[in-house]
Amino acid sequence: MTERPLTFEAIADALERGWRTANATRAVSIAYAGIFTVIGAVIIGALIAAGRTPFIVAAAGAFMLVGPAILAGFFAIARRAHAGEPVVLATVAAGFARASAAVWVIALVCALLFMIFITDVAILYSYMVGGDPIFPMDLIPVAANVASFMLWGLISGAVIALLLFAISAFSVPLLCDRRTDLVAAVVTSVRIVFRNFIAAMSWALLLSAATIGSILLLPLLPLVLPVMAYASHELYRAVLPESASN
Repeated sequence: MTERPLTFEAIADALERGWRTANATRAVSIAYAGIFTVIGAVIIGALIAAGRTPFIVAAAGAFMLVGPAILAGFFAIARRAHAGEPVVLATVAAGFARASAAVWVIALVCALLFMIFITDVAILYSYMVGGDPIFPMDLIPVAANVASFMLWGLISGAVIALLLFAISAFSVPLLCDRRTDLVAAVVTSVRIVFRNFIAAMSWALLLSAATIGSILLLPLLPLVLPVMAYASHELYRAVLPESASN
């Protein structure tokens, strides 16, 4: 399988193409992303109601650990849009049906890393913030403790997120297209990330910032999430063009 360099120019072009795909498939893209927006609203509301407001940022970051598991639907939409075929909600289900069963192994890894992260931040929270309920109006008196919790939570999450990004960034689209098996897909993904480390980390930071920021400003999520998902697909197509595969 021939690989092309992952460059900043490729990232910029992928973002532009991702924006165009999101606009061309606006209704279905927003509907699919809306599912996760509703789930996010329920989780954020539950955290606030339970007096665990500082957990909201950690929960937003945790989405990056499960995000790869939902990409098959977005990638299917992108494929049909590129082919000039009609895109409907059933396209999302068809994307998961078409993907290799190994995608669910990646999803299982995502779930495992998610549980590790949640356990870590829960322990950090108990030590740094305590067990008393904290509602939005209570944040100022405990701002220093909350800031420390978020800093160490960010460090913990960044390590796990880097591992998952290296594993899944290119393996998920490869498996969704059934171009190789699980081991080869993961090895290819890790190799691309570390061969193009600066550009790959820049893309990972941009992807994380855009997604987490849109979760914290929740009405933006159904608009931002499709753009970033389609941009990820475009970047995969640029680095591993299908015509160049063996």
